[in-house]
Amino acid sequence: MTERIREFLRNRREDGPCVVVDLDVVRDNYHAFAHSLPDTRVFYAVKANPAPEILNLLAELGSSFDCASVAEIEMVLATGAGADRISFGNTIKKERDIARAFELGVRLFAVDCEAEVEKIARSAPGSRVFCRILCDGAGADWPLSRKFGCAPEMAPRVLELAHRLGLAAYGISFHVGSQQGNVDAWDSALGSAAAIFHDMAERGIQLSMVNMGGGFPAKYLKEMPGVPAYGEAIFRSLTRHFGNRLPETIIEPGRGMVGNAGLIEAEVVLISRKSDDDEVRWVYLDIGKFNGLAETMDEAIRYPILTDKDSDRKTPCVLAGPTCDSVDVLYEKTPYELPVSLAIGDKVLIEACGAYTTTYSSVAFNGFSPLASYVI
Repeated sequence: MTERIREFLRNRREDGPCVVVDLDVVRDNYHAFAHSLPDTRVFYAVKANPAPEILNLLAELGSSFDCASVAEIEMVLATGAGADRISFGNTIKKERDIARAFELGVRLFAVDCEAEVEKIARSAPGSRVFCRILCDGAGADWPLSRKFGCAPEMAPRVLELAHRLGLAAYGISFHVGSQQGNVDAWDSALGSAAAIFHDMAERGIQLSMVNMGGGFPAKYLKEMPGVPAYGEAIFRSLTRHFGNRLPETIIEPGRGMVGNAGLIEAEVVLISRKSDDDEVRWVYLDIGKFNGLAETMDEAIRYPILTDKDSDRKTPCVLAGPTCDSVDVLYEKTPYELPVSLAIGDKVLIEACGAYTTTYSSVAFNGFSPLASYVI
């Protein structure tokens, strides 16, 4: 927790859980990415946290932006950043949304199949497209599903169709999985990208760009390598697979940009046991899966949790949220060690919550208000 966040919480008077994001940390993270991969353009993944203050800061610093919807595109344009700094990175787009993005000036689109190429050719003629390929998410705390991307052997066919339909076949993208702890995870995917570059060149089509996606981790309970270690490993792989003819490169940090910049303050609502001989207490907070902590699903993301009583003796606890929904249990398979002196009404601090919290708390499920957000 930064001193700025500590001071903010000391003076806060409102009730209910909140997330507080320190822009100084976001600024430091942007500079770390820009310094560690100096020849790579940073496209912030807006979905991680679209707070206007964060977008304004990153636009001022020179960042570009990966957008998943027209609404996110409009948020970025509101900062004054030009459409040339925007990628419509969602591979699943309504044709009218493609047309609207094109009208707003966006000329860079993601695809992963022929049907998406055809939509873009009709609604955004002449645009640049990059094809997302599937890759192994081994090493990630949250490996991505097969929802996005195609098999690498399909990509040349998709890009060749784009070329035939008058689009610019621009490059390849991939994502190595969220919260990727292996700095070498990009190597295999870059090898696949280089092979596709070669295949396309034999077809007379020169690709230019590799979008290396996100996956850069925030620090939760486990230690993770720093951004410089990822930069060094990625540059080694680029050189290994592309030699001296390095492509243009893009990265899309989201969690790695804002995750460690935010902290949630929550309150203990209830502490109970399920039987007289139960050794594990249930600690219910005023925040749960439906109020911003959706990434605790399957206990994939294990947030650090602090209290004012952490020097006291601790015992295992199940953590759960406040809603009348049985899935609103945060950590039960692997309980958390919390102080035996913890009491109803005590505050708890949940660290590294700057990413994927406010965006997962947009509906007042059960009447609980969406997560309050402050950017300082």
